[in-house]
Amino acid sequence: MNKQLLFVKRPVGEVDASTWTLETNPIPKIEDGQLLIKQHYISLDPAMRGWMNNSKSYIEPMAIGSVMRAGSVGEVIASKNPKFKVGEYLAGTGGVQQYTSTDGKGYYPVDPKMAPLPTYIGTLGMPGMTAYFGITEVGKIKEGDTVLVSGAAGAVGSVVGQVAKIKGCKVVGIAGGPEKCTYVVDELGFDACIDYKNENVASRFKEECTKGIDVYFDNVGGEILDIALSRLKMHARIVICGAISQYNNKTAIKGPSNYLALLVSRATMQGMVVFDYANRYKEGAMQLGQWMAQGKLKTREDIYEGIQNFPETFQRLFSGDKMGKLVLKVIED
Repeated sequence: MNKQLLFVKRPVGEVDASTWTLETNPIPKIEDGQLLIKQHYISLDPAMRGWMNNSKSYIEPMAIGSVMRAGSVGEVIASKNPKFKVGEYLAGTGGVQQYTSTDGKGYYPVDPKMAPLPTYIGTLGMPGMTAYFGITEVGKIKEGDTVLVSGAAGAVGSVVGQVAKIKGCKVVGIAGGPEKCTYVVDELGFDACIDYKNENVASRFKEECTKGIDVYFDNVGGEILDIALSRLKMHARIVICGAISQYNNKTAIKGPSNYLALLVSRATMQGMVVFDYANRYKEGAMQLGQWMAQGKLKTREDIYEGIQNFPETFQRLFSGDKMGKLVLKVIED
């Protein structure tokens, strides 16, 4: 049987357990051209909150009654598609379920001998690709830049900062709590980390970014974006990757009130969606994998177990009660 988490109610504000229902259905049968994947791990990402809204976005909103959309990695256990063999491991968008049938479109092979499976939905998956192309292509970092990263202990921010350090930048992170800030500096190698829960962010910006910010990689939006705008250097670049502080708003999203700083600094603020770089994922994964093999890039997955625990695990994205990439193991040993 196949345990599936179905999306049954569009949330207003914060999600709760009533947003989904867990069902057990027969494992799907495959037809010609299809394959069956036994899923091992599911990726939990802040973007999933936006997919639940019935509004225009970079991707179609989820339909009520559909399997909750999510990145996944698992093993091919049956195939009627000559491109995929039984025993291969694939990463793709299999949703929050234990088994998925697909024609293989959008899936790519991964090697569990080269890296643990959860890494392929973390640093070597969409979060890693978002970080790599976001900071190099949109942020256009160069040696000597001062780079500010919010959500620095998260799946994307942690890779952004490490890539910037590899490229010769000064990197300042923003994270919530002393444990995360210590991790960001001592383990990931950031030059400094600002604890937004316990420190005056504006004052710490002035201390750590004395000459201003060349690049701000924004994962949170809200007040911190406004403060960052006040510290821009000439021709600075802001990468808008996400705004997790605003995703559960019941009222209108709070935009930057300090946006005229872009004019004064002749700066740019550009949105970034990883799907725009789909034809270059292999390039990004090879580079990130090389840095990992060289010990220059560290990865961390925060793994929880049980598909039935998806709702409470999902909440960790917004409470901050996690470190690194949030992953749910759905295979039952």
